[in-house]
Amino acid sequence: MRDISRKQMTLRTAYAVAVVYCSDETIHLIKSNQLPKGNLFDVARAAGFIGAKLTPQLLSHCHPVGIDGMDISFEYLSRRAHSTYFSDPNLPSSGILISVNAKSIGRTGIEMESLAAASIVALEIYDMLKPVDQNLEIGNIQLRQKTGGKSGNYAYLGMTTTCAILVCSDSTAAGTRSDKSGLLIKEIMESHKATIIDYKIVPDEKTLIQSQIQKWVAADVHFIFTTGGTGLGPRDHTVAAVAEILERDADGITEAMRAFGQMRTPVAMMSRSVAGAIQQSLIITLPGSSNGVQESLDAILPGVFHARKMMLGGGH
Repeated sequence: MRDISRKQMTLRTAYAVAVVYCSDETIHLIKSNQLPKGNLFDVARAAGFIGAKLTPQLLSHCHPVGIDGMDISFEYLSRRAHSTYFSDPNLPSSGILISVNAKSIGRTGIEMESLAAASIVALEIYDMLKPVDQNLEIGNIQLRQKTGGKSGNYAYLGMTTTCAILVCSDSTAAGTRSDKSGLLIKEIMESHKATIIDYKIVPDEKTLIQSQIQKWVAADVHFIFTTGGTGLGPRDHTVAAVAEILERDADGITEAMRAFGQMRTPVAMMSRSVAGAIQQSLIITLPGSSNGVQESLDAILPGVFHARKMMLGGGH
């Protein structure tokens, strides 16, 4: 199965439909509750719920997801009033539109559960109607809409973003240790179509860190990332240096990073990272380890890009 452990927990929705085509006479039997197998829609709706819950057992690569909400509704269709559903002249004259709306908070989408529910509902309706209609047909099974995850992030991915990266490390500045975390930030930001304006390495000294950040703020760099100096060591000065010059805190960013990291390693709680704005630049302090950088950016990208719009007065 595909590894989804790096994905964010987000609200995900899916809207799927299916149609069972039948005769006008069959619709009349349904409306007058004269079907030999009894009530149609309550049984079909229950079957759809069961089908949605069993989707991971039916589809081998489908991750189990929590179904936090699902609504299944029905609408009668006719060739005269709903021509878009009756493009094939050989279809029966009437039909039942099945609509499935589902919600889930998780790391992967709920579209397959919605499609499975629509399909199972259609099959249940087919089974209940087959004693009275020999010309039934199932069609138009499709996903109409999905939100959350990548679908919810498209608005942020197209933004023009500039970034600068500051590696705060005594050993890296002295040349005794090679930088990995700063280069990883660069790689990740470029994968999100950001333009890297500058990349610097300085010792973990307050005045050097503050001076470089303020130069980038003056140049209106949109996002400034530091890496290193977020721990509890005697030479970890980066957090204090940045916190001292921030004009507006953005604690929610660091809360998201720590919560995301804590689900993967207990030592994430040791990070003292801070985030906030100076003028129209957002500064985020990231850990010095590559894993810490990866997990922290997984937690906040690309949603954090929205901060630029807010700092320019665009609101939420």
